[in-house]
Amino acid sequence: MTVPRLVVAAPASGSGKTTVATGLMAAFAERGLAVSPHKVGPDYIDPGYHALATGRPGRNLDAYMCGPELVAPLFAHGSAGCELAVVEGVMGLFDGVSGEGELASTAHVAKLLKAPVVLVVDASSQSRSVAALVHGFASFDPQVRLAGVILNKVGSERHEQLLREALEEVGVPVYGALRRAPQVATPSRHLGLVPVAERSAGAVDSVRAAAEMVREGCDLEGLLALARTAPPLDTERWSAPSHAPAGDRPVVAVAGGAAFTFSYAEHAELLTAAGADVATFDPLHDEQLPEGTAGIVIGGGFPEVYAAELSANVRLRKHVAALAHGGAPVAAECAGLLYLSRSLDGQEMCGVLDADARMSGRLTLGYREAVAVSDSVLAPAGARMRGHEFHRTVMEPGAGPAPAWGMRLPQPRVEGFVQQGVHASYLHTHWAARPDVAARLVDRCR
Repeated sequence: MTVPRLVVAAPASGSGKTTVATGLMAAFAERGLAVSPHKVGPDYIDPGYHALATGRPGRNLDAYMCGPELVAPLFAHGSAGCELAVVEGVMGLFDGVSGEGELASTAHVAKLLKAPVVLVVDASSQSRSVAALVHGFASFDPQVRLAGVILNKVGSERHEQLLREALEEVGVPVYGALRRAPQVATPSRHLGLVPVAERSAGAVDSVRAAAEMVREGCDLEGLLALARTAPPLDTERWSAPSHAPAGDRPVVAVAGGAAFTFSYAEHAELLTAAGADVATFDPLHDEQLPEGTAGIVIGGGFPEVYAAELSANVRLRKHVAALAHGGAPVAAECAGLLYLSRSLDGQEMCGVLDADARMSGRLTLGYREAVAVSDSVLAPAGARMRGHEFHRTVMEPGAGPAPAWGMRLPQPRVEGFVQQGVHASYLHTHWAARPDVAARLVDRCR
């Protein structure tokens, strides 16, 4: 397959790559190009802005959770029929899984995609030193094709001139110089950017401002020409395997809305291919589950921000609890775990689990190797999966009599709850790596 593509990277987090990548996606989409948006790593929030910019689902490319062998096939699946793909990196260009070298870094994914890299550099506190910085990144790994730079937070025309002159010395092309622009800033809170679903008009304005900034400050024709130099990818396109037997299709209700925004696009595709009819519901506003619901999937998000509103929707909480206590399959990750608890910061939740949740001052963050401790609707005991934790809440207790997962890092522990048809845990997983998870869940729904 041949899809023109660029990887937008940075020397470090906070350099502005999300603004630049989203602005590029929106600017090219405004020109009428079909743009495929992608994000390196497990992040759920940036892909929401990417989807707003392009009108297509934002998709993740995670070489740890899905394995390096699935990166190119998942990219091919997401970019099918597109004229350009823009891949936003994660952290610094060469930052990967702790202790695992380049694994899951932006550089690793760029090599797997054979894609040119454009480095977004925060130039606000430097001039000629930018050449040393960029030269170091360009020469660190010869297999990574660092093809150009976009200068961000440039102070003036004179500042831009000094930066461009310095980069001429190391032979790295400059594809853009962007001034400081507070109107494109995206609000943040305890886990990062505020998701698109919560900002509505504000998110649209931010994406529009980013596109305008990129149009004015970047060489879009040059970047498109650079993307077209990417060689063909020798890969098969990923597709959700079909497990659907003849007969009725059970309804799987998937939580959405402002409180539950964390979901990978492939999960709904896998459920559908496994024979389910996927129906979304909003626990903030819907008082009933979709008609005929046979199973529930409640992903991540920010229920702690909406605890009072979630608690006030008593009818839905009782409906969810009745279905769970009746043995229906319920798969809950992170925010879903909190929603199923007895209480969250003192607000009454569904009461499916004999546990209480509260906000804490400590961030739990990182990739995890997990093994299923208990047989569940998602996996048989002993099954291994890779996942990611990202939360500032704690559950007391942290595991039930039948825990969901056993993990070795950051310390040996068991975590989560398996009871009747419920599987609830803090661990975020990417089912593309284990399609049997979706198939098992839908089979249990039958």
